[in-house]
Amino acid sequence: MANGNSTFSVIGSDVTITGDISATVDLHIDGKVVGDIKCASLVQGEGSVIEGGVTAESARLSGKVEGSIAAKELVVLKTARIHGDVHYDALTIEQGAQVDGRFAPTAHRQAAAAPKGADDAQAKLQIAN
Repeated sequence: MANGNSTFSVIGSDVTITGDISATVDLHIDGKVVGDIKCASLVQGEGSVIEGGVTAESARLSGKVEGSIAAKELVVLKTARIHGDVHYDALTIEQGAQVDGRFAPTAHRQAAAAPKGADDAQAKLQIAN
């Protein structure tokens, strides 16, 4: 782009990053990240590994994640292997995906902290074939 700003960042399959990542743009990970990730949108490649927490507006996971996940819109593809708790507003899971952890809608987590009647948001769950 003319101003040098990028709309997404890519971590290639030959890259290992140790440390937390914070991005205001979309992030595509094919390599390995040892640390927490916070970004606008995350796309995880099949062969990638994330050892840490993930926080994103939207996430599409197809690799291995060892850590908690918090996303407004989460898609867990059939090749995903997740070991950690998952918090979401909208969730899609393909048949064959493996998750070792608890699922909890974000609204439930917020409701525990907020007074009764403060928010009546409903989480959505969709199972994909």
